[in-house]
Amino acid sequence: MYKILLVEDDPDIRELICDYFHAKSNNTICIETATDGQTGVEKAYENAYDVLLLDVMLPELSGFEICKEVRRDSDVPILFITARAAQEDMLHGYALGCDDYVVKPFPLAVLYEKVNALIKRSKGLVRQSVFTSGGLTLNPNNGKVLSESVEVTLTAKEYSILRILFENKGAVVSRDTLIRHLWGYDSDIDERIVDSHIKNLRKALGTNSKLIRTVRSRGYVLEESK
Repeated sequence: MYKILLVEDDPDIRELICDYFHAKSNNTICIETATDGQTGVEKAYENAYDVLLLDVMLPELSGFEICKEVRRDSDVPILFITARAAQEDMLHGYALGCDDYVVKPFPLAVLYEKVNALIKRSKGLVRQSVFTSGGLTLNPNNGKVLSESVEVTLTAKEYSILRILFENKGAVVSRDTLIRHLWGYDSDIDERIVDSHIKNLRKALGTNSKLIRTVRSRGYVLEESK
């Protein structure tokens, strides 16, 4: 039995998520709810959860404030459910230590799969606090990327691409996989958009850009070192 805390002030969204997760998981996922940020923080401290699902715009405390508070002493997976799709908002969330985002409106099936992926990653493996390759470092706890010890500024998409490459270091990640993770399962994004983000990412990484290798007709791979 996995235990999830859903902090969401919209009663219709709360009901839809709870009903879907209970039915889809055959009641192996238990969802507790809170309707405001203060109650959410209190429940997060008083109970052990496998995942926190946080709306951003909440009464009393925002989802960002909850995330910041929880990250003081907990590594529980955190996923934001939000209508705020601006890149600066997403980057702020990652900087505070969130693990993933879904943007309203979203398919419940996508949210369910993202939550299951977070649970599997946190339960099945020891989560790395810092990813490294050559002179490149990505810290998922504070969202910082360092290239030769110098902090690099990335857009939300560039950060997400780099994190996915780090999580699959040494393995080829297809363009289709990147599109599904960054834009959703039903997206019709042109693969050339991915190539454009990779180009900008490489430019931002400077000398460590050579760590990202293009595998013709297949995708991209983050090398161990160069």
